[in-house]
Amino acid sequence: MNENLNPELPVNNLSEGANAESTKEEKVDIESTNVEESAVTIEVADVEAADEIPADVEENNAIIEETEIETTIENPVNVEDADVDTEKNESAESENIPEHSPKNTSSLTKEQIIEKLKNLSSQSGVPSRAEVESLKQAFYKLRSANIEAQKAEFIEAGNDAEAFTPTPDPSEDVLKTFLSDIKEKRANLAAEEERQKEDNYNKKLQIIDSIKTLTESSDDFNKLYKEFKDLQQKWNEITSVPQSKEKELWKSYQIYTEKFYDLIKINNEFRDYDFKKNLELKTAICESVEKLIEEPDSVSAFHQLQNFHQQWREIGPVARELREEIWTRFKNASTSINKNYQVHFESLKGKEDDNLIAKTAICEALKAIDYSQLTSFKDWDEKSKEVIELQSKWKTIGFVPKKVNNQIFEEFRALCDTFFERKSEFFKGVRDEMEVNLNKKRALCEQAKELKDNTDWKSTADKLIAIQKEWKTIGPVPRKYSDAIWKEFVSACDYFFEQKKKNEYSQKTEELDNLTAKKEIIEKIKNVDQTLDSSELLATVRALADEWHNIGFVPFKEKDKIYKEFHQAVDAHYDRLKMDKAERRFESFKSNIKDNLSKQDNPKRSLYKERDHLLHQYNKVKADLQTYENNMNFLSISSKGASGLLKDVNNKIENLKNELDLLVKKIEAIDENLNELEGL
Repeated sequence: MNENLNPELPVNNLSEGANAESTKEEKVDIESTNVEESAVTIEVADVEAADEIPADVEENNAIIEETEIETTIENPVNVEDADVDTEKNESAESENIPEHSPKNTSSLTKEQIIEKLKNLSSQSGVPSRAEVESLKQAFYKLRSANIEAQKAEFIEAGNDAEAFTPTPDPSEDVLKTFLSDIKEKRANLAAEEERQKEDNYNKKLQIIDSIKTLTESSDDFNKLYKEFKDLQQKWNEITSVPQSKEKELWKSYQIYTEKFYDLIKINNEFRDYDFKKNLELKTAICESVEKLIEEPDSVSAFHQLQNFHQQWREIGPVARELREEIWTRFKNASTSINKNYQVHFESLKGKEDDNLIAKTAICEALKAIDYSQLTSFKDWDEKSKEVIELQSKWKTIGFVPKKVNNQIFEEFRALCDTFFERKSEFFKGVRDEMEVNLNKKRALCEQAKELKDNTDWKSTADKLIAIQKEWKTIGPVPRKYSDAIWKEFVSACDYFFEQKKKNEYSQKTEELDNLTAKKEIIEKIKNVDQTLDSSELLATVRALADEWHNIGFVPFKEKDKIYKEFHQAVDAHYDRLKMDKAERRFESFKSNIKDNLSKQDNPKRSLYKERDHLLHQYNKVKADLQTYENNMNFLSISSKGASGLLKDVNNKIENLKNELDLLVKKIEAIDENLNELEGL
């Protein structure tokens, strides 16, 4: 039960015109549409379709007058094309922004252009006309430059310019092949769309024939009415048809739809029900359209209005007495939205100067970039974010005066190109340095892994700490290797220090046990039976002393204290035995040797070093003794004071002999320890 609306109404044409224009995919110059050309007013005439169910049989033969929605377009511009909403134009403009657009063809070579066209021709969908045209223009720009260079060379060689013939370019034939493929693909798509429209046309003709058959049928009304509703549903589901046939098709559909209502003699109950339902639907549309009047985005409101007009056409008639009222309400709301749409584009022109100021400020911000301060990845990344934000802001700014539109945009694009080219050069320059840094860190990582199982705790810890310090001096590495190489290095270091910590804990426990054992030996030394024979007592003390020295380390803070207690206990026995000083020194020396051997990483080397030191002392003491013995020959007993001097020299000679004996014993003690180590 559709209204008798003319299929050429602007409401319908706007949407289909937009589709036709989008199919053509004409290239749009950025910000080239003048605001004055965008002013569009669509006024809806005072119309309502007369496709009602007649109130009685006599009214069935009434003539239903067709009325149309009139559209006034102040400028000969398609409404969709005249829509200077920034979406389409700014989209075209944004396609030229560097680093973010695959359509920036100014820097492509012929080979790259042909490769892109090859990819476009091989893809399943039809590429946009703008992109193909951009690549084509870029190719012939390069071709033209090449021909001009040939011509200049030809003339420079002394030839007549009119005789110049450019050298054929084989790549041009390849280009034309791919362009032809794309053109053929686009033609196939258009043909398929026309075939689909023709198919839709035939389907609608079949529906009209079916409705015609229903008007001639004498079957049960309920069955006929259900079939009629199903046919109406199918009609509404079928999309576009050839535009040249749309009007006549719609008229035929209306004629037989009206005839169905006239001939079937539908009863008043069904008629009133349909009128009521249609009135509810149209009232809901009016309410929605009236809300759109307050919509701040007048462009969006305008496009939504087109959809509501299409829905209005698909709804059947209302009662005759309400028809004018409901249509007037819908028409008035539509007129208000169209006026808002007109005002929107008129206001855009006043903003152009402000937009020019805003875009000029963005260009100045790009010019003010101090490239000498961008010396690290962080600097470039932060500045890149700022530039991208400026690009995003640029896209939100509307049109500028047409006479400076191209100039301001070309300046903006050149500044962006400069920034990203400088950034690319910087990253390329540091890439080699990063590879060198990666190799250095890999080498340190290998050293750390080689040291991680070493149990020479102090030496290895010092080496690893030195490696860690060196690691910090090395610069950055490629990001894709950064985390992996760092984890590998840290894992090796952590493993060693964890093992060292466990060893130190175990060693601390062992040192406490050693301290307890040494205290017990000291108590044993203190409690040695003093009634024993002196040689037996001395042997017992020496045995306990040897046992004391064979015990390992004690906690460092207890070391001096326990050592002092030990010597006090031993010296107490030596004092009672009246052991001379040299003997005590020898015993102390032997104790020190045993104590130090247990602490040395290389005891043999330490013993040889001490033996060399003792031999040096022995030779020195021996030389001193020889000197004193020689001096004795020059002393005369009869000389005045000779007896006192002679006594003093004799004492020194005796002390030197005792010192020699002690040194010999020390050397022998060292040899004994060396022999024991050799036996091990």
